[in-house]
Amino acid sequence: MKSSRRDFLKATVAGVGALTALGAAAREATPESAQRRVVGLACPPLPLIRWGFIGIGARGLFHLKETLLMEGCEVGALCDIDGAALQRGLRAVAASGRPAPATYSDGEEAYRKLLERSDLDAVLIATPWRWHVPMATAALGSGKHAFVEVPAAITLDGCWELVETAEKHRLHCMMLENCCYGRDELMVLNLCRQGQFGELLHGEGGYLHDLREQLRDYDQSEGRWRPHEHTLRNGNLYPTHGLGPIAQAMGINRGDRFEVLTSFSSAARGLADYASQLPENNPNRREKFICGDMNVSLVRTARGRTIVVKHDTSNCQAYSRIQVIQGTRGGFAGYPSRISLQGHGNTHEWDLNLAPWYDKFDHPWWTQGQAARARLAPHAIAGHGGMDFVMRWRLVDCLHQGQPLDQDVYDAAAWSAIGPLSEASVARGGAPQEVPDFTRGSWTSTPALGQVS
Repeated sequence: MKSSRRDFLKATVAGVGALTALGAAAREATPESAQRRVVGLACPPLPLIRWGFIGIGARGLFHLKETLLMEGCEVGALCDIDGAALQRGLRAVAASGRPAPATYSDGEEAYRKLLERSDLDAVLIATPWRWHVPMATAALGSGKHAFVEVPAAITLDGCWELVETAEKHRLHCMMLENCCYGRDELMVLNLCRQGQFGELLHGEGGYLHDLREQLRDYDQSEGRWRPHEHTLRNGNLYPTHGLGPIAQAMGINRGDRFEVLTSFSSAARGLADYASQLPENNPNRREKFICGDMNVSLVRTARGRTIVVKHDTSNCQAYSRIQVIQGTRGGFAGYPSRISLQGHGNTHEWDLNLAPWYDKFDHPWWTQGQAARARLAPHAIAGHGGMDFVMRWRLVDCLHQGQPLDQDVYDAAAWSAIGPLSEASVARGGAPQEVPDFTRGSWTSTPALGQVS
């Protein structure tokens, strides 16, 4: 990244506190905004979904390969400014026996040429975080559904921009939070919908993942940009993996909402320590990392529930998304997965044998998704334990049927907003931050998500 662009990014991030305060207070509900709401949005069915892809790096290439496995999907265009990545995408399409798509790679604005095409229905965006909002809003403005990687936005203004643009054009804008489609997460959603845990009171989620190796790969894939975010911001940089499943289980934006957040960060030590051991010619040796290694944020909901969200990608540790849900009659915790439920054995001990629980409480989306995978792609790699395929199958099926999606733009905004709000709280010594109501009141009457088997 050129020094001039680094300076621009630092100047932009310097204003994050002001933008956070402004974004939380703005966008009051009006009769006009009520008419535009896209809660439960159902668009005309798309028997054939014509896709464009922006970003064909490691994650984007995986999205592309899985889409090529789906029935009723066509890939019409690819965009990436990295020529090698673009070629990998073209080879993947060729290997599937599909016609070669159009390609766009001429500079950072090349995606706009892709969006000018009239033969695309939906765009999948898997680029660095700072491009998510401009690319998604441009896609919506061009009349295409936007599917964007996590987090969907890194500022409150960006969250509002996604909401308002999706409302203006009445198109789907879904954040691709794949962790909502894991087997355990879906089973817990099913248990919650059946009331098995009683009244839900508390949840914990996080993203604890040793990503220090990205400092070594500074010229490859996410290593080109993701570690640099730690030099610009101090807070929870990646909240949605742990938070999304808890939000769905608790019915956030569907009977409850995030109301206030407070956040603290530890000292920033891990990345600097790792960087000091890198070769002298690695530019990350000279970076100044400001993001605290462990960020802990506490969210209170309108119904008085509490949610703890953690983030640490800077230290040596085992991977975990924590995944705790606790109610009056029982709870679940992840890593390792375990359950304790009133009326089912000794509740003073965790039940670590989940096989009987899967047999009884597997969510229909999981079982139906696995059946689709066995039929369409029995030999394909099961990305992230199979959750990626279930997510792709669900969103494609919903588009084919003209049904509302499992995640909407309000979810994308609320879950992503925890990032900038945590930054604002950390900068103010843990001062509470109001969480905007992106639904503008619709959360009180929106039905909870999820089938019950």
